[in-house]
Amino acid sequence: MLTFRALGALLAYPGRELIDALPEIAGVLESSRLLGTAQKQRLADLVSELRRADSYELEERYVALFDRGRATSLHLFEHVHGDSRDRGQAMVDLKAMYHRAGFELATNELPDFLPAVLEYLSTRPADEVHEVLDDCVHILRAVGERLHDGGSPYAAAFSALLDLHGETPLVAGRSTGAVGRPLDDDWQEAPVEFGPNAVPHGTQQSPARGQFIRFVPKRHVPNP
Repeated sequence: MLTFRALGALLAYPGRELIDALPEIAGVLESSRLLGTAQKQRLADLVSELRRADSYELEERYVALFDRGRATSLHLFEHVHGDSRDRGQAMVDLKAMYHRAGFELATNELPDFLPAVLEYLSTRPADEVHEVLDDCVHILRAVGERLHDGGSPYAAAFSALLDLHGETPLVAGRSTGAVGRPLDDDWQEAPVEFGPNAVPHGTQQSPARGQFIRFVPKRHVPNP
């Protein structure tokens, strides 16, 4: 499921590590047997935008697009629960799902952050992947359509996710807006790390916003 991991990486904060890993990510997407030609081209356009954009402006635009306001937030429960108490319980339930599968977040991101969810799905069997996507497909479409309407190449990642789930992709067409322009309101492949600073499984890393979201296997604590 490297395709899901690569899509999640593209939606992560565009720090130096991500930019350095773009050739690897592009290679995974280009060789994916799960994506059609049209989706691959749109994703290639997104990768090209990320590679040529000024790093400072790219980071500023990312924050403006995904971290300010709810319309295009990458935190899934933000679209369902907002700031209600139900969101807290949903977070607990999602972390429990990761825990049962033997994983825990290795950074300080919230468990409903879409790149984290996609990384988790990259380790799961197809039936579970589609079950999780079925629960959030309406969010993926809503956010994707807002990005597409605003001319953001990031819409390509959402279109690809819809297509992978068997849903109608977003309207085809080349995006003309800058990356991050703010808006108004075979399935069993082994997981991989992208980039030169990838952390081996079973190790911890101090959290930082510029890092990829990563899961690590839970450490087994022997019974006393």
